[in-house]
Amino acid sequence: MTATRWLYLARHGDAAETGGLTDTGREQAKLLAERLSDVPLAIVTHSPLQRAAETAAAVHAPSTEIWAAAGDYVPFVPDPVPPALEGYTPQERADGARWAAEALDRFAKPVEGDIETHELVITHAFLVAWFVRDALGAPPERWLGLNSANCALTVIRYTPDRPPALVLFNDLSHLPPELRWTGFSSGLVPR
Repeated sequence: MTATRWLYLARHGDAAETGGLTDTGREQAKLLAERLSDVPLAIVTHSPLQRAAETAAAVHAPSTEIWAAAGDYVPFVPDPVPPALEGYTPQERADGARWAAEALDRFAKPVEGDIETHELVITHAFLVAWFVRDALGAPPERWLGLNSANCALTVIRYTPDRPPALVLFNDLSHLPPELRWTGFSSGLVPR
């Protein structure tokens, strides 16, 4: 028997080059936590990177877990390789594909048992895009261009005997305008 899994995905807050959150990132994380305060989260799983760990620390849940497959990697590299992805080594590409498969295998389905669950994964933009692409049944290369802002919320519902439902994508309604789209060039930010 399986039950509905509500998968909440959020990219970490705005980060400094040293890896930790900036003041802006800490405020984004605080507001994300407030946005999720009424959600009965069973667990928060996060990337091992500092920016994700600090974001996850702002959210209250009964359990928190660090998981490598929630990390920062490229889930799929199409052929020909886009210029933005040329710097990844063959080993990094192979590791990314393996971790992406592990992430989908773990989360992209209803949960075992008969109790509906709500789970949050604090991760990175590429993995959020990978989950969205998978939920929509899009080809592997379609994760490219699905941009996720810092502390934006994406929600996918996995219900038994039904296809996944993309409930929210890149929702920024909990952030004031000045905290939205941090880290993106002006050409990628909607006006």
